[in-house]
Amino acid sequence: MITIQVNEKTFEVHTDFNILQLLKQLKSRQDGIAVAVNNAIISKNSWESTTLVENDSVLIIQATQGG
Repeated sequence: MITIQVNEKTFEVHTDFNILQLLKQLKSRQDGIAVAVNNAIISKNSWESTTLVENDSVLIIQATQGG
């Protein structure tokens, strides 16, 4: 198990855990969001191939509409 931060909350996940698995575990939408790991935006087509490591800081941002 490794410890990561997701939107400033601590989570423990298995090693070799990727962003897509994290979103599914959190029951997060996959459309209309942006994901950053350690302040670097990760493109949606890289979510499955981006493996999280100990002490990673993940930020999930929900797009909003406004005017």
